[in-house]
Amino acid sequence: MLKKSWKEIMAVFVMAALCVTLLPSPVFAAQLEQTPLDKLVVVEKILYGTEQTGSLVERTNKLERDLFGRTGKEALMAKVDKIYAYVRETTPAAPSLVFRLGGLEWSLTQTVAKGPVLNRLEALEKIVNGTSSAGSIDSRISRLMSITFSGGRLQAGQATLNKDTLVKIKLVTAIESKTNKAGDPVEFEAAEDVLASGMLLIPKGAVGIGKLTKVDPAQNFGRDAKIEVNFETVEALDMTKVATILGERAKEETKSMAAAAGAGVAGMILLGPIGVVGAAFVHGKNITIPAGTLLYIQTQSDVELVGMTVK
Repeated sequence: MLKKSWKEIMAVFVMAALCVTLLPSPVFAAQLEQTPLDKLVVVEKILYGTEQTGSLVERTNKLERDLFGRTGKEALMAKVDKIYAYVRETTPAAPSLVFRLGGLEWSLTQTVAKGPVLNRLEALEKIVNGTSSAGSIDSRISRLMSITFSGGRLQAGQATLNKDTLVKIKLVTAIESKTNKAGDPVEFEAAEDVLASGMLLIPKGAVGIGKLTKVDPAQNFGRDAKIEVNFETVEALDMTKVATILGERAKEETKSMAAAAGAGVAGMILLGPIGVVGAAFVHGKNITIPAGTLLYIQTQSDVELVGMTVK
């Protein structure tokens, strides 16, 4: 009886070990999450602003026609991978569609725009030609590239954006201690270009995302309202989400900027632990941080990015 119990126990251990072995690794699990449909949705939101409807085949064919002017003969999964790589995967030798569009915008307007690729492309065409153009997205981008860059190609390369690099930002989202709550998103954008090794890595206008981690409205008996904000990431030209924080260096730079302007940063007082903004205007009053408020954040760690070579 004892031998039988021991064998049963061993069998359980063997099965448990086998199950652990068969579990997908984190990398493999991430790959499984990126299904063809996942990739299509990402691309559709980049191009059109919203997810499209229809079967997988119909949506893939529409993307091919819009991007290249024709449908290919590859297998469905190969088509999806090709589309996804073309739109958002950047290397120095093969910049993505989004990278090239951002490079065009910056070269022509000194900032990058937000919104769907189709809208941004049309806006650029109106700047250059006075009207939007016909044809595939690839051909329209190529025409603008030939006008804007020598040889019709922008120069790209790789560079390291060092830890604690300062990024000047502008709040897009207004923050109100009276109406906001913890968990609310905070949108901001790069207010100035960030360059390294002669390359543009984070262009002016680049989108940043954060969230409110704590909101304490003003209370009776003169208790000041307080707000805590976590500035999480800002998007580089190559679409890398660069992790950012409100570190001590950024706080000092913001204080210097406010002092030079002869006023507080919209009345803000920077204090508390890293990644936190505390704000106090009038004793016992609620806090209003308007859209357009300028301050500094900094990069959380070293990161390798693909950038556009600028003179």
